[in-house]
Amino acid sequence: MQNLRNRLPVLVLSLAVTQLSLHAQGTARKHAAALAEYSAAIEELIDSASPSVVQIDVHSRVEVDPDDSHRTGFFAKQWGSGSGVIIDPSGFILTNAHVVEGSTEIDVSVADTSNPSKKDAHNHFPAKVIGVDKETDLAVIKIDADKLPTLAFRDSDKLRQGEIVFALGSPLGLQNTLTVGYVSSPSRQLDPSKPMSYIQTDAPINPGNSGGPLLDADGKIAGINTMIYSKSGGSEGIGFAIPANLAQHVYLQLRKEGHVHRGTIGVVSQDINPILSQALGLNRHPGVIITDLLPHGSGEVAGLEPNDIVLAIQGHEVTEARQVQAEILQHSIGDQVTLDILRNGTEKFQKTVVILERPNSSGGLVDLVNNQSNLVRRLGILALTLDEKVTPLLPPTRRLDGVVVAAIPIEFAAFNPGLKAGDIIYTLNKNKVGSLEDLRNALKGLKPGDPVALLVERDGTLGYTSFTLE
Repeated sequence: MQNLRNRLPVLVLSLAVTQLSLHAQGTARKHAAALAEYSAAIEELIDSASPSVVQIDVHSRVEVDPDDSHRTGFFAKQWGSGSGVIIDPSGFILTNAHVVEGSTEIDVSVADTSNPSKKDAHNHFPAKVIGVDKETDLAVIKIDADKLPTLAFRDSDKLRQGEIVFALGSPLGLQNTLTVGYVSSPSRQLDPSKPMSYIQTDAPINPGNSGGPLLDADGKIAGINTMIYSKSGGSEGIGFAIPANLAQHVYLQLRKEGHVHRGTIGVVSQDINPILSQALGLNRHPGVIITDLLPHGSGEVAGLEPNDIVLAIQGHEVTEARQVQAEILQHSIGDQVTLDILRNGTEKFQKTVVILERPNSSGGLVDLVNNQSNLVRRLGILALTLDEKVTPLLPPTRRLDGVVVAAIPIEFAAFNPGLKAGDIIYTLNKNKVGSLEDLRNALKGLKPGDPVALLVERDGTLGYTSFTLE
């Protein structure tokens, strides 16, 4: 008995260790099962989503040493790649504008799903550009195919910090690459002067990921990968994606019309800082105050007044002026938005305001062009004769006749000497250009290598655009 009593502590300790070991093994098995389930879920999600993600190879022309006056007008071929996501089974693909910019040839590699045993099999299709929107860095291209697998958009306004996300694409040309991370911020504004906000993620994004989808846990498009913040040139865990709600809005417009109409409610607003709040007795910081209303704009017509405080738009609380602009950015011309207003510190009410097209928007010019009859290929522009239909869409012009640049078609952008939408061409090498026909005739008399000087009005001022004709 004494011997047993002496051994009891050792036996108890041994039993406790055994129980702990069994518990640890049980916990390990439980964790392993959970990890296996998590891994299997990701595999299933990616197997389902990856056939809808394509690699885009682009051949383009770029100017050689544009700062070297002796080599002005010299162009070289360049190859690049990016990613895209199939939105419609008939071959409509959403990608970044910078992926297809300046393209002369686009090749799209699409997974061949006819033989599931060959996961690396792909089909290649030439693509044409349907529309480009540089402001949001989005583009729509089209391949001649049907019954393609697609991905759907999610409501990106409901995206929350900490959600797990998956980036799919072809970084550095490595097709069908998956990276995993979290939403670092669901709304990150990079430029205080612009309303664009991005999804920030730590999912590794590298060159070539551009245009590919950022997926949520349901395999839906949360955003379109567009850029990284990097000091080294590689991924440093700070990537940005265009929110799905904005991407879908732009996609629908580009697919339908080839361009995007920009809206406004004729309201100028700014952030309320502590000094402004104190000076005006607003007792509110942060916040948004209306400082001006465009004459006869929809905001003025709706009854808004300077010094009104904007509390919310479309039911979403606002504390920064860019949130008002960002909401308008996601709506179409003719839509109505509801603003919650505070006036004189005590009076609260709602106003419904119609979104109108921005004054003198180049979108109005684009509506008047036909890609073939208005194309001036040697300048890489779509142009219109300045006449009674075109003049009302422009601010006051310096002259009554000329040729206005309506748009820069992406497939001919390499030929463009620096002209922008809204520019008005008055002369070519001292020869008057009063119509589109005059411009074409003047160009016919020139051969590659000839010097050209266009007298152009831009933003109300005249200047020369000089270059060597390609």
